[in-house]
Amino acid sequence: MYKFPIIVFEGVEGSGKSFHLKNIKKYFKKKKIKYLSFREPGGSKNAEKIRKLILNKKSKFNNLTDLLLYLAARNENFHNILSKHYKRKVILIDRFTDSTIAYQHYGMGINKNLIIKLNQIILKDIKPTFTFLNIVNMKNLKSRINKRVKNRYDSFNNNFYKKVQNGFLKLAKNKRNYKIIDSNLSISKNKEIIIKKVNSILSI
Repeated sequence: MYKFPIIVFEGVEGSGKSFHLKNIKKYFKKKKIKYLSFREPGGSKNAEKIRKLILNKKSKFNNLTDLLLYLAARNENFHNILSKHYKRKVILIDRFTDSTIAYQHYGMGINKNLIIKLNQIILKDIKPTFTFLNIVNMKNLKSRINKRVKNRYDSFNNNFYKKVQNGFLKLAKNKRNYKIIDSNLSISKNKEIIIKKVNSILSI
């Protein structure tokens, strides 16, 4: 269906999005499919510097400052990664524009239209082709977070994560280019579901 899609993996902490993206990277290498992959925040050299600042547990930012730092990192990725490889390679992204709306609008209350407008200024006409939204219950979320080295975004309360996840679900509602992956279910089954859908997107 799409020769060089942008495939995004979204979801709150502990939802399995990064795990499944890595699994698709392995699958692409096996199939010898050329791709490019990066994470947000992070990705390009300067964006990774901004990531360290955002996620540092000692950092304390106003919510608007937080938003602008995320968008600054995205702007670096646009100029150094996306604009160079868009429609030339399959692009896999761990978090993208939906995360900004879910966290900064639904989670922190920043004006949604402001976020959308700033993203449009940065990204021009670039949009995700398909999004896998990984969801998780609060018990599994907390359990998974507690098993890893925590960053600043791993320390919110359950109510915040619920608001963010509900925000993601609102963004995905009734949209054909989204697939909701319930990470509370079998990992192997979810792997199969995602690979099947990726094959459909690429017409493999």
